[in-house]
Amino acid sequence: MVTPESIKSGIEARLATEHVEVVGDGQHFQALIVSPAFDGKSRIQRHQMVYAALGDRMREEIHALSMQTLTPAEWNAQGSP
Repeated sequence: MVTPESIKSGIEARLATEHVEVVGDGQHFQALIVSPAFDGKSRIQRHQMVYAALGDRMREEIHALSMQTLTPAEWNAQGSP
């Protein structure tokens, strides 16, 4: 079964991140991903980077993943903790 922790671990293992939060119910997940790798990338490109980090799991195990993808500067501007 897919868990928020397994998704978080998959993202962190393959994408340089400063912060990752994933919540969900086993079917639908929401993620906040902060990465310097997103700098200069469009929202679509950022999502593609996360999909690539998760690989086949996106097609086979994860049914729905909504994402907020931010650079560290964007995250700090939003008043991150």
